[in-house]
Amino acid sequence: MTMTVRQKIFVSMGLLVLMIGGSHIVNNQVYMESLFDQFSQEEIDTSYLNALPGEQIEILKTYVIGRMKRFWLGNWVFFVTIGLFFSLWISGVLTLPLRKLITAIERVARGDLDVNVPVQSKDEYGKVIQTFNDMTLRLREAEDGRRRLVADVAHELRTPLSIMQLKLENAQQLGQYVPAEMLLRLHDEVIRLGLLVEDLHVLSLAEAGRLVLDCKPIDLAARLEQIVDDVKMEAEENGLEVQLSSNTMPVVVIADARRITQVFINLLTNAIRYTSEGGKISVVIEDKVMDRDSVYACVSVIDTGIGIPAEELAHLFDRFYRVEKARSRHTGGTGLGLSIAHHFVKFHGGFIRVVSNPGEGTTFTVYLPLGNDILNKIG
Repeated sequence: MTMTVRQKIFVSMGLLVLMIGGSHIVNNQVYMESLFDQFSQEEIDTSYLNALPGEQIEILKTYVIGRMKRFWLGNWVFFVTIGLFFSLWISGVLTLPLRKLITAIERVARGDLDVNVPVQSKDEYGKVIQTFNDMTLRLREAEDGRRRLVADVAHELRTPLSIMQLKLENAQQLGQYVPAEMLLRLHDEVIRLGLLVEDLHVLSLAEAGRLVLDCKPIDLAARLEQIVDDVKMEAEENGLEVQLSSNTMPVVVIADARRITQVFINLLTNAIRYTSEGGKISVVIEDKVMDRDSVYACVSVIDTGIGIPAEELAHLFDRFYRVEKARSRHTGGTGLGLSIAHHFVKFHGGFIRVVSNPGEGTTFTVYLPLGNDILNKIG
């Protein structure tokens, strides 16, 4: 049985009371026996025996009270000393985990996040220490994420900036007329930078919980039909077939049409990017799907592409994360699309699931809540 700190203090103080009480009783008994032995040796003589019974009682009473005063004083000093030492010891034992935790907190305050306090009990102290260890772990992960983010942003910004700088320097050094082709290439890089900065801004708002949604009832089936029609040309240029199917029409959800459109554009763009020529992309809509006692509209984007290894799936929605085969910035994107889609769906009170097998394809399934309670799930 695991004892709480309060129970430990109660048991410790109970043991202290029992020890002091038991010692006091034993001491009293032993002292009283020795006291009467001393009285019989020192006070019982001819004058005591010749005294009246009442006088004998007074003599005994005076003798005992006088000796007991010194005994009580010595007992009081002894037991107070024992009590103080015991209290000091038990307080040291009970506060030792707290002192270790304070030392660790001071290290964290100085910027040392590589701190882990051993959990040696299952009481409140143990739970506090475990929570502290979990907190420092999350701080380390957040710090690592911040460093990766800075490195990734610098990497993503460096390439288009380097291209623009190089072309502008060449044009300046040659002193020649700048052809339209060069201006077009520079304009493409400016657009790339603008999209990256906008994605970073939107993602930062979503992660901070400050993303504002303009939610209205929309027909998800009609919206997806339009989105599929928009990407069909790009898919056909890559030799891919895109198909939309639904088991019910219409499928009405309360959502921000612009944000939800971006979610499915990102998913379909990824599917097109990682599906080889001759492949197929299917968009399947299902209405009133039950999951965890809630009702959802369900949209699956299914491709026959290269697939994703199982060890990569846990990081798929992280910022700037790209599967190793897709690390090229020109073929793999910036790694923000899935993270943005994840946060947009989450803000609508839904979630995304992904199933994939390398070489067989990937299925992204978006769950969006149905019913009036959706308005209570979004901010």
